[in-house]
Amino acid sequence: MNKLDNNIVSFDNEKLILVDSFDNEIGTMSKIDCHRDNGRLHRAFSVFLFNVKGELLIQQRSASKKLWPLFWSNSCCSHPRDGENINEAVSRRLHDELGISAFDIEYIYKFSYTAKYKDIGSENELCHVFIGKIDQQVEINPNEIADFKFINSKDISILLKKEDVCTPWFIMEWERINSDHSRLLKKIS
Repeated sequence: MNKLDNNIVSFDNEKLILVDSFDNEIGTMSKIDCHRDNGRLHRAFSVFLFNVKGELLIQQRSASKKLWPLFWSNSCCSHPRDGENINEAVSRRLHDELGISAFDIEYIYKFSYTAKYKDIGSENELCHVFIGKIDQQVEINPNEIADFKFINSKDISILLKKEDVCTPWFIMEWERINSDHSRLLKKIS
């Protein structure tokens, strides 16, 4: 497995963008405070990347993650920081987590969700979902990702049915992509 340097690329005190239910910016708050208790609604993104065989790149979150450590998730997910637009944030995190440079990805939808993780904290996000292709070698940042693999649609369905293995946003997003964006999914994969 190829690994990037052990760069710390995510910080508890980084300022995330608070939003209302219409995705209007209403302020900023530290990442750790956005995820306390039931969480505060903040902007986020998720990216689904497929290789030339139509397999989805999934990642296992680092053991050091406060929320959902060692759970399997979609290719890349994070938050734009204060002063950063969503496309800049996606490009930054693709490089920081997977060692890949920006390329053409397509925005497909956004949705709000909340998910509580034990008594540790919650996600409360307005999440922008993107889909794209990858033809570059992946180099993971071990501070963010424990492992990764490419997986076909059939095996994704099997994985998502296992209890306490996948992040809740990955499950919700994959179901929505399959139900509302199946034509795009067939085209990209």
